[in-house]
Amino acid sequence: MSTRLCLAFAISSSVLLALPTRSPAADAPTATDKPAVLQSLEREGVSGLQPFETGSDLRGYAGFAGQQPLAVYLSRDGGAIVGSRIGADGKPLDVERVKALVEKPMGEAMWSRLASSGWVQDGKIEAPRVVFMFSDPNCPYCNRFWEIARPWVAAGKVQLRHVVVGVIRADSATKAAAILEAADASAALRRNERQFAQGGIKPARNVSKPVAQKLDANQRLMAELGFRGTPGIVYRDAQGIVRRASGMPPDDALAAILGPR
Repeated sequence: MSTRLCLAFAISSSVLLALPTRSPAADAPTATDKPAVLQSLEREGVSGLQPFETGSDLRGYAGFAGQQPLAVYLSRDGGAIVGSRIGADGKPLDVERVKALVEKPMGEAMWSRLASSGWVQDGKIEAPRVVFMFSDPNCPYCNRFWEIARPWVAAGKVQLRHVVVGVIRADSATKAAAILEAADASAALRRNERQFAQGGIKPARNVSKPVAQKLDANQRLMAELGFRGTPGIVYRDAQGIVRRASGMPPDDALAAILGPR
């Protein structure tokens, strides 16, 4: 079994019993430590590893793989266990600590991937707030969110960045291609949304290889970031922390996503 497969299994099912407590100063992890086993985990896709004190013989590190926070516990022999540490009362330890440590770097990694994806601009480039959105040309909830966001976009407060995918209907991919192939993709996207009730944009007859590759990459990214459908919305909260919202947001969530109107 490969290291990657072992890691995937450990993330989903590993449980580590808490060991007897000893002096917290002993073997306390430092930010400059990089044991070989951690380097191996990084090569297998674990990111953002940060040390934390466990108060035991184990050295704790918080990291993440994709959108999954995880704890790594190093033993004296140089090995590591990925999973949950359970206390004497049967309750998991370190869960909130790990989440707090990885929340920001995990969000920034997600934001960076979105920023380098094949998105279509919707709004002024200088808008102070950016919201990414996985959208399908045939998605009624995407169209609804597009309509609701118009006051923020028109006022120059928000720039939506549409990561276009084609997943809902048979002609979704060719409609998405028509948007991405257009000389002005932003105008093509607006035309699709404005004419949504009449069927939207006319599907492309042919899809070029570069656009097909872009659509494939967008769909993979959507899945890797944990979205199973559209719209998939990624934004920064008032503290600058990256957040996700799946599906059409309720009215009471709009201010958090789009900011003050």
